[in-house]
Amino acid sequence: MQAKKSFGQHFLAVESIASRIASSLLDHYEPQRVLEVGPGTGMLSKYLQGGPHQLKAVEADRDMISYLGKYLPDLEVIPADFMRLDLNELFDGQPFHLIGNYPYNISSQIVFRMIDHRDLIPGMVGMFQKEMAERITSKPGSKEYGVISVLTQVWYQCEYLFTVQEGSFKPPPKVKSAVIRLTRLPISDIGCDYKMFRMVVKQAFSQRRKMLRNTMKNLIRDPDILAEPLFTLRPEVLTLQQFIDLTNRIILLNAEEI
Repeated sequence: MQAKKSFGQHFLAVESIASRIASSLLDHYEPQRVLEVGPGTGMLSKYLQGGPHQLKAVEADRDMISYLGKYLPDLEVIPADFMRLDLNELFDGQPFHLIGNYPYNISSQIVFRMIDHRDLIPGMVGMFQKEMAERITSKPGSKEYGVISVLTQVWYQCEYLFTVQEGSFKPPPKVKSAVIRLTRLPISDIGCDYKMFRMVVKQAFSQRRKMLRNTMKNLIRDPDILAEPLFTLRPEVLTLQQFIDLTNRIILLNAEEI
């Protein structure tokens, strides 16, 4: 049976890669519950089936839902958009691991949604466009290091597992792909208010080539503070701890102004 090509999708066509992606989650975590996002033709799904874990898949494309119903009739497919799905009700409020060959146009949104629901999601394995995978996993000092790097790594350990070539898909995309794994850190508090931390990070990278003394003007009004050595740095060289310390300092300055 031939799957109807869904507009804009590139389906993984190499069995060994699908098996490796599944093993990167199942063998590493031995999860009790797994949610696959965007199963498409079920290439990855069949390697996720059959274990002791409970498996569900969420798929928004009607053609793919119909195809999966015939090709993998035992797969529980939720006909929905992952970005609109109530994750708290998915497994009756129980935690679950996330996996998928994610649609590249919303892959960053999937990561941010995972972060927002970090209490429910202890780990994730996923295939991303290589450029996005590098952004998520890059370290300070790298040109790829940015908002998504910081906001992910403050909660999750990020691993770049392997690169996937264009020819592994039908039809082949114009970009390379990569598989990464995110494992939630054993913390419930990062050492500062997370909402403010997120605002500080986004503000710092709003003009990533400029020094912090320029990008932080909206949050720090004291020119003497902005003259300090830290504020001559660009955001891509700051460590997670430096962002946390900066956030706490801004919170303290705001409190003093009240």
